[in-house]
Amino acid sequence: MQIKLELNGKKVTAEIEADMLLLDFVRTQGCYSVKRGCETANCGLCTVFLDDKPVLSCSTLAARADGRKVTTLEGLQEEAAEFGAFIADQGAEQCGFCNPGFIMNALALFRENPYPDEEEIKEYLAGNLCRCSGYEGQLRGILAFLEYKKSKEQKGE
Repeated sequence: MQIKLELNGKKVTAEIEADMLLLDFVRTQGCYSVKRGCETANCGLCTVFLDDKPVLSCSTLAARADGRKVTTLEGLQEEAAEFGAFIADQGAEQCGFCNPGFIMNALALFRENPYPDEEEIKEYLAGNLCRCSGYEGQLRGILAFLEYKKSKEQKGE
């Protein structure tokens, strides 16, 4: 079957099998930030935005993206770079495998709630798997980023 969609701002037309997962499709298109983790929709490593909402691409058929907009971390480089630096600064990217999914979900959180409190952050990101860091570095990075964002806004930047 043929699908047409927008992937990271570019129009894409592709022939796919009816049972192809969105995860596999975006990777065939060179979006390697999208990782295969648990394959049971429990780890968050495969998170992409479908029409600007986070979805787990390991449990979404590529055919569902037909006529829609798909965004991966490759399409959010500017937005992600600023936030990602705060995660790295806290030493929360030890092996780096979970970072793309974690960053995608954090960006989704900031879009829904620009200034979440600590409990809201923990609740929103509960579905992200990280075997290296115990999540404290990511939490510190998010809180530091939010403080930076607040001070930047107060200065009118």
